[in-house]
Amino acid sequence: MNYGIDQDRLVTIDNIIKEDLIEIGVDYAFMIDTAGNTIAKCDSGGQDYDVASLAALAAGNYATVDAMAKIVGEQEFSLLFHKGKNISIHFSTINEEFLLIILFGKEVSLGFLRLKVAEAIEKIRGLWK
Repeated sequence: MNYGIDQDRLVTIDNIIKEDLIEIGVDYAFMIDTAGNTIAKCDSGGQDYDVASLAALAAGNYATVDAMAKIVGEQEFSLLFHKGKNISIHFSTINEEFLLIILFGKEVSLGFLRLKVAEAIEKIRGLWK
């Protein structure tokens, strides 16, 4: 499964994630497909997460929330957020095939993060235009 992602696009995606998200204080950011396969991942170097497990669980979470959206008459819920005491997780839909998962601490403002994630997603989407 390459989804039209060649090495140049992967490098560009990595750079977008690093510049738009890691540099604002995000601990970990990774792009997955909806089956839970990791496409790209970047971290701040401070944390070590089991990304394979997180990716699989995030894909399952996305599928569950997508089904819930359909039940209540929504096309989708494109944003999902779980707040923890020390670490929070922000899920965003890139397109019908990809999700962007962000792990961040309480020092990162949710509003600023949402703005930066939206900018990063637009840049990533632009790679297929």
